[in-house]
Parts: sequence; C-alpha cells; structure tokens
Amino acid sequence: MPAKRALIMHPQDNVATAVEEIRAGEDVAVPVAGTALTLRAAEPIPFGFKIALQDILRGEIIRKYGETIGKASAPIAKGALVHVHNL
Repeated sequence: MPAKRALIMHPQDNVATAVEEIRAGEDVAVPVAGTALTLRAAEPIPFGFKIALQDILRGEIIRKYGETIGKASAPIAKGALVHVHNL
C-alpha cells in the first residue's frame, strides 16, 4: 500500500499537515528538502490535522509555517496527532 501524504510548510517545522485521512499504523511520506521523510502514524490523523515529525517533549515549541504555533502541553510521540489536547 502506498504511504499516505502529509506536507510541511517550512523546513524548520516539527509538524506536518495531513493531506488525506491517515489511519493508525499507516506509513506517512513527507517531502522534505528534495527527499521524503517516512514515519508511521501512531493514531488516526484526520485530513487537515497535524502529525508530529519527531518526539516532542512537554513544553517544547511546536513550529508550523516556520513560526511558533504553541508549546506541547504533554509529551507528543513521533507520528501522533498534534491538536488542542496536547498543544
């Protein structure tokens, strides 16, 4: 099965945006600087929602568009949904 797709908006982002529905356990391909980062979704990621590209510690800055969009209110595992419950 081909990997699901997500996009980053800036090379310094630590989250990507799902451009299709992603189920838990599915591989996700994220184009980054001419190559593709592949990660596995830890949980369902709805279309248009954010997925963590790396483990993010509680209190760590979350970046999208190359800008700070918030801080992690709880640890966020690579491949997990990033939304109001942990941002």
